[in-house]
Amino acid sequence: MDRELKERVRRLSQFYWKTGRMPSYSEMAGLFGLRSKNAVFRFISKIEKLGFIKRDSKGKLLPAGIAEPIKVLGIVEAGFPSPAEEELLDTLSLDKWLIENPTSTFMLKVTGDSMTGAGIFPGDLVLVDRSLTPKSGDIVIAEVDGQWTMKYLRREKGGFILEAANPAYKTIKPKKELRIGGVVTAVIRKYR
Repeated sequence: MDRELKERVRRLSQFYWKTGRMPSYSEMAGLFGLRSKNAVFRFISKIEKLGFIKRDSKGKLLPAGIAEPIKVLGIVEAGFPSPAEEELLDTLSLDKWLIENPTSTFMLKVTGDSMTGAGIFPGDLVLVDRSLTPKSGDIVIAEVDGQWTMKYLRREKGGFILEAANPAYKTIKPKKELRIGGVVTAVIRKYR
């Protein structure tokens, strides 16, 4: 990849991570110093073929490989201390590692403490994939009798129940309806 193309991809990545959206064609023309939308279209076609962006079913541009990869420098022992060596093992794009199905994944901010036993605390963000088929033992986002919640899905005689990961909460047995909105695939927590 030539230097100019690499710089444009970097600018696109920075725009996406600062704004949370892909730029319009007009914004891209300004970002890349291009004079026409046709030049922007050619650039988009090029980086789409290279796998930096993709399109959803409606043709909307989505990021694919424009995230800044993070260096994986080694491993760390979480048990007994051991000598640490810093060595570049690989680079890793967090969005590719955390999100398998970008078009069907969304994020929710957690409130409440019913899932603390599963390591999910108030203020955490959870990634939810609505394309996965939920199975017993999955943590799911569910609508039960008109109310939304996040719990373990458990199979029981006669159907499914929702179980908290905090003993202070009772098991929820749907009276009328249980609808699964998606399966939780990751938890994100910032410490600072």
